[in-house]
Amino acid sequence: MIVIHHNPDCGTSRNVLAFIRAAGMEPVVIDYLAEGWTRPQLLALFAAADLTPRAALRETKSPAQDLGLLADGVADETILNAMLEHPILVNRPIVCSPKGVRLCRPSEAVFDLLDHLPPGPLCKEDGQMVINKTGARP
Repeated sequence: MIVIHHNPDCGTSRNVLAFIRAAGMEPVVIDYLAEGWTRPQLLALFAAADLTPRAALRETKSPAQDLGLLADGVADETILNAMLEHPILVNRPIVCSPKGVRLCRPSEAVFDLLDHLPPGPLCKEDGQMVINKTGARP
């Protein structure tokens, strides 16, 4: 089973979801902006993906700057608490599969979590080819 913590407004997240589906899998899609996060959930995801709250912090198009989270020395616990209050602060998408857990930025990072690559040609929303018609990655 594959789970994607998805933001439908994010092009990278939409690309990752499309790549998973193109590989013939239907993931469990969690709209984390609507559902929010729990502390145990975030801690488990970050541990499995070898991330710290700082490394998983979405710095742009989020309230991170206004909340003072980008300054040097802000504790991980402070960032984690802010993420629980403002789910948009968690960078996305985070994908969980039997092969591991990963923050899939760039979107091609999801390929390492799939049993097989989707057939080509496969492009991102912006038209950038990620798998050519022979099934190779350019």
